[in-house]
Amino acid sequence: MSRVVEPMQLDTAVEAGAARVATTRWRRFVAQFASSKTAVIALVVLLLSIAAAVFAPWLAPQNPFDLASLDILDAKMPPGSTNFDGSLTYWLGTDGQARDVLSAILYGMRISLFVGFVSVTAAFVIGAAVGLVAAYFGGRIDAFLMRVVDMQLSFPSILVALVLLAALGKGVDKVIIALIVVQWAYFARAARAAAIVERNREYVEAARCMALSWHRILWRHVFPNCIPPLMVIATIDLAHAIALEATLSFLGVGVPVTEPSLGMLISNGFEFLLSGTYWICFFPGIALAIVVVAINLVGDHLRDILNPRNEV
Repeated sequence: MSRVVEPMQLDTAVEAGAARVATTRWRRFVAQFASSKTAVIALVVLLLSIAAAVFAPWLAPQNPFDLASLDILDAKMPPGSTNFDGSLTYWLGTDGQARDVLSAILYGMRISLFVGFVSVTAAFVIGAAVGLVAAYFGGRIDAFLMRVVDMQLSFPSILVALVLLAALGKGVDKVIIALIVVQWAYFARAARAAAIVERNREYVEAARCMALSWHRILWRHVFPNCIPPLMVIATIDLAHAIALEATLSFLGVGVPVTEPSLGMLISNGFEFLLSGTYWICFFPGIALAIVVVAINLVGDHLRDILNPRNEV
């Protein structure tokens, strides 16, 4: 006599099978990512940069925000110089405010990475939600949401950010809000495109036949299969967010002087670039370029790995 399978047991078996498939895919993903030495080196550089930013208070030789520890006589000292009593070596020199450039870079990278990660994460959540809802329900909801996305994408990112910061003012939180507004539409467009493909697959039809709620189908079944393209966009947008924040800070509308990011450090040293004290602007620029290039290299390799055309 054949045994009747309960819907709950069927759902559990499907989830167990999906977990085994996910483990296999993860191992294959790691092997494919490790096949590129350039991407691995870029990932290591990125992780080291994040670690240096997180542990900046313990790694930095000086707290650049502690005005009591600064001596104006040490301003604009070249790399390798020492302070008056020889207790501190300025390996990358000092800026016009007598701040150690190495310490300022570590603290500035902290702010730049924080702004980038928070803004991209928030834009990821908002954009993915909008794109999935638009693709799943279609019709007027899809048309309305996508017209809003089209309006957002029709304006240059730097222009939208400048207008928002002109209205909101300076501040780390204001920059994060501006970057979220600038970036969420990219995730919405990508999530919609991926969800349209997934909503017509057999497992979605099976979930509907089991009378599962729409939000459970959307978030537990459709959304996990839309993550790969969204992760590629998130990685590339992280580099874009850090570069855009640096541009806004360089223009003087980003973070305040009291919380200098890498862009603000470059702006502070730009006036000294042609006067012989190149290190004030040069080294923060190199640090920004290294972080952005590392993120882009990782994102490019992720795009190659997660490209569905490359799957067998």
